[in-house]
This record gives sequence, structure tokens and C-alpha cells, in this order.
Amino acid sequence: MADQPAVLDELHRLRARVPQLTGALAASVDGLVLAHDTPGVEPEGLAALTAAALGVAIRTTDATGRGELRELLLRGHLGYVATYAAGAHAVLTLLAEDRVNVGRLHLEGRRAGARIGELVDTTPPGPAPVPARPAVRPAPRTRTARTAAGPAPGPTTTTTPRGTTPRTTTES
Repeated sequence: MADQPAVLDELHRLRARVPQLTGALAASVDGLVLAHDTPGVEPEGLAALTAAALGVAIRTTDATGRGELRELLLRGHLGYVATYAAGAHAVLTLLAEDRVNVGRLHLEGRRAGARIGELVDTTPPGPAPVPARPAVRPAPRTRTARTAAGPAPGPTTTTTPRGTTPRTTTES
């Protein structure tokens, strides 16, 4: 899917450009780690949480008519968690100290997300995709001998309006 060393190089360059970054992670949109530079933070857990937050954020932007999600910014007492789209199949999550310049964080995060997206979305040419099978319609339902001849002999129960007693009759 991606050239992991190239993605990791991009994460290292990003952390060098923004010294207040304490971690950087590239992950697939379904929560699989592609590359990470996250000292002290479990990358698999962060990738899974990013995927969950991304799902909620996408639903929120859809529900409010804000268009396609581009980024997500969370601020805690000790700093920021910023997630940026990285192409069609990945996201970039950055961890930053509270004193980070948020404008610079966005500028560098968006640029790095675009570069990582180019790396991740480029797939080597492979075999042509297999065309989808056409939908098969179910056979039309036909009447069986039993339904064509009427109900089976024996007792039948007649449903009645609420509050009255149902009657059971036997046909002769």
C-alpha cells in the first residue's frame, strides 16, 4: 500500500520542522499503522482511536452539511491531537505540546498529509480488476398444489376485534 520508509522519512522531517510535535503517526483509515514516530505512545492504540474519531468526525460533517472531512483538531489540557486527511486511504495524526503555534501545525500537517497521501495512494500497476457479477434475480414465486387447492382441512381460528373471544371452527 505504501512505501513505509518514505512515509517514516516524511514523519521525521515534519517533527524537525515543528519542534513542539511530540509524535506523528500515519495510519490507514481503518486503523492500521503505516508508519509512526510516537515515543511513549502505543501506535496501534493511537491508530485505532484515530479511526474511531475519524468515523465520528465524518458522520458529523455529513450531518451538518460541512462537506468532506479535511482535518480534526482536539485540544487537551497538555496539548493537541490533530488528524489530517492523507489521500484517499490514510490519515496523519500529530501530537503537539500546548504551546505549539496552531497555524504552523495546520500548515505543516496539511502539507505532510498531502505528501503522505501521494505515497500511500500510489499503487503499483497490477492485473485488471475483475468485473462484478451481474445481479441474479430470484425466480418468480408460483403457487403450490396446497395453496392452489385452498387451506388444509382441520380446525381454523378466526381472528376477532380486540375484546372479543376468538372462535375455533371445524369444517366438515
